[in-house]
Parts: sequence; structure tokens; C-alpha cells
Amino acid sequence: MFLTGTSRINEKNHLEIGGVDTVELVERVGTPLYVLDEAEIRKRMKEFIASFQAYNIPFQVAYASKALCTKAMCYMAEQEGLSLDVVSGGELFTAIQAGFPSERIHFHGNNKSEKEIEMAIDANIGAFVIDNLYEIELIKEIAGRKEKKVNALIRVTPGIEAHTHEYIQTGQEDSKFGFNLNEPAIAAAKIVQASEQIELNGFHFHIGSQIFDMTGFEKAVERIADFYSIVQYELKTELPILNTGGGFGIRYTNEDNPLSIKNYVDSLLESVKNHFVKRSLNIPEIWIEPGRSIIGEAGITLYKIGSSKDIPNVRKYVAVDGGMMDNPRPALYQAKYEAAIANRMISDESEKVSVAGKACESGDMLIWDIQLNQPQAGDLLAIFSTGAYNYSMSSNYNRIPRPAMVLLNEGNADLIVERETVEDLVQYDRVPERLTVQKNIGIK
Repeated sequence: MFLTGTSRINEKNHLEIGGVDTVELVERVGTPLYVLDEAEIRKRMKEFIASFQAYNIPFQVAYASKALCTKAMCYMAEQEGLSLDVVSGGELFTAIQAGFPSERIHFHGNNKSEKEIEMAIDANIGAFVIDNLYEIELIKEIAGRKEKKVNALIRVTPGIEAHTHEYIQTGQEDSKFGFNLNEPAIAAAKIVQASEQIELNGFHFHIGSQIFDMTGFEKAVERIADFYSIVQYELKTELPILNTGGGFGIRYTNEDNPLSIKNYVDSLLESVKNHFVKRSLNIPEIWIEPGRSIIGEAGITLYKIGSSKDIPNVRKYVAVDGGMMDNPRPALYQAKYEAAIANRMISDESEKVSVAGKACESGDMLIWDIQLNQPQAGDLLAIFSTGAYNYSMSSNYNRIPRPAMVLLNEGNADLIVERETVEDLVQYDRVPERLTVQKNIGIK
């Protein structure tokens, strides 16, 4: 178990976050419950900005909203001076509804629809990150029809395989994302440059997620610097922006040892300076896209423990009132987490158990083999570092409503996402009239 941000054990031996007793909180709000530590979120946003400000280069830190996209998150990102990375019309709409400055929105995605591109152009977003030739033609057609010119970066795959789970590697050559170096990317750049509807500002790469070792970033920057030398010569123009993506790792368990935000930024910027200066290139404006490293450790999910099953000489299962519906990462990525009994944080008794979800699925396991304080039915289980991708990837599997989300800070507990109800689950269901007729006349 580890505590981050404002989390602490209070005088009642309860887990407290942001000055709020989590046991008392769930008595009012219920479980499962996503909770966010606002002070920790803002602290990390500030650390990214301050780390860049130590260097005399232009930059943008864009919060990767796919990690957790809510209107409240957009408000905090704007207030702390961040830009925003969106990957869908839904994320873009959320940002617009939150009043986020459109000129600080960057739109990613490997298969943007015509409707999404129209929405982004109408909103006057800051930049598209172009992923393929099909998208170039769509943007040209739509922007031309609207008599607008848009800014864009081109996404490239630098051929770097980050040391992470294969499903979240994105920078290798065999990837659904972007143009491979060098010829495909140069050809795409020439098409964009020749377009009257698109202003080419530079290139983007992203090598993966949950990365602890900066060697992959440094190698990618070296290859991109070589590429900038070639492409700027080919295009006969300087490209002012380089977006190096995100992927900075966080601590999910005590086995994880991520770098500090400052160390991540220092390593990245020193690498850019080194390789661009060595090639007599001007240092471009640097954009990055942290998501998990801002929100991940600031999130905790609270569950109520229910049933248990003890298999002698094998293991003991304890089940909670959530599972893969609100956190699919263990099933998808074999993700690991730490947890604690929030209503009995310190205890002399410990028991090895495995935490199961309530979905009708053998693979619905949140944690395998963890030492907990004698978990009993009715106890409150806190799973740490669940801020990133849990709510974003949640579902209604087994027709289970999604949890609520609460923002905690200085004793305040503010609901930022309401709990779904069973009525919400059927609101879009429709029954054809012919089925109701057959039912009424007794057709079997």
C-alpha cells in the first residue's frame, strides 16, 4: 500500500483524501465510487508547466483527455494553463461545452469522421494531428468547402518499440498510427504543403504509454532530428513545432519506479537540444501530451466488499460491487494495483486474498494475491492509482450502471459525474411495434 497526494490515515483509522473521510463519503454517495484528489491533479499540472518554463523555449503542455475526459477536468486544465489533446468528437464536444479555448485544442485519431472534422473546423481548433492520406483529403475537402485554412501536424512512427505492454506500444513501424519514416512521411508532408487548406506546422510522434525508461524517447528524438533535417530540405521550409507525445509512467504498485515529472521533461528537452543543435537545426516549439501522469495517481476507486470464497490450499476470493465494468485494465493489460481496507487502514492482521469483480466473467479480477486487513463483507476497499483510463474505458457490461465521480479538495466533496441508474440503461432501448403486437395477440 502507498499513499499519494493528500491521502492520509485519519484519527478514525479511515482513509482520508482531500480532507474528506472516505468512509463517511460513501455513506452519503454510495459505491462503487471514483474519487479524485484535486490538489494532486493541479500539483502535477503545475509541475509540467514549471519544468518547461526552466528552459528558454516555446512549449505547450496538452492534457491527454482520453485518460479522463470530463468537463471538470477541462476546467482545471484551462485554469492551470494547459492545452488539450482530444481524440474524438465526444471529447471535443466535452471541451467545447466546458468553454475550453479552442485555439489550445489538438485533435488526434487514426480515423476521424467527416462529422468530427467538421465540428473541429467549425470550432476553430488549434491543430489537427493528421494520421493518414485519407484524412488529408477529408480535411482539404471540408476546409475548402467552409473556406477555411487549418493548422496541422503529421503523425509519424519513428520505429521505436517502447518497453511496455504490446497493446499500448504505438511508435513501432507495425502500427495502425501515422506515417512511417522517411519516404511515406515526406510524401504526406509534400501533399499537405501543396494544399491551400492546410498549414503544415510540424510533426508528432508517440512511442507508447506507461514508460519509465527515457532511452526510447531519446532514440526517437534522434531519429526525428534526422528526419527534420531531411524533410525541411525537401520542403525548403522550416517546421516550427515538434510534438513528442506522452506516455510518462506512474506508480501503480510498489514495484513501479517512475521518474519525477521534472526528470521526464529534463531528459526529453536535453535530448531535443542535443540532437537538433548537433544537426544545425533551430530548436522547435515543443508540445507534449501527458494524461496518465497527471490524473493516474490522483484517482482512487472505492468499493463495498460482499461475498467471499475460500478454496483451501489455493486462494481466497473476495468480491466487490464493481469490476471490469469500471476498470477493464486488469483484463485487458494484466494491470496491477495496490489496495487497502479504507475503514481499517492499520491492522495487525493480514490475509492474502484475490479481489474479484461482480461481472459474469471468470476474467473479472481486479487484483490477484494481495495482503489485506482481514476483509469482511461490508468493508470499504480502496484501489489506488485508478484515475487514468478506468472511467474512460468503463462499460455497462451485464447492464451494470457506471459509478459516480467525486472531486475532493480541502474538505469539499463535489459530484462531477452523476451515478448512472438502471433507468439510464434502457433510455435508448426501442421495441419495434410488430413485437408488441405479437406479444398482445399471444404469438408464441
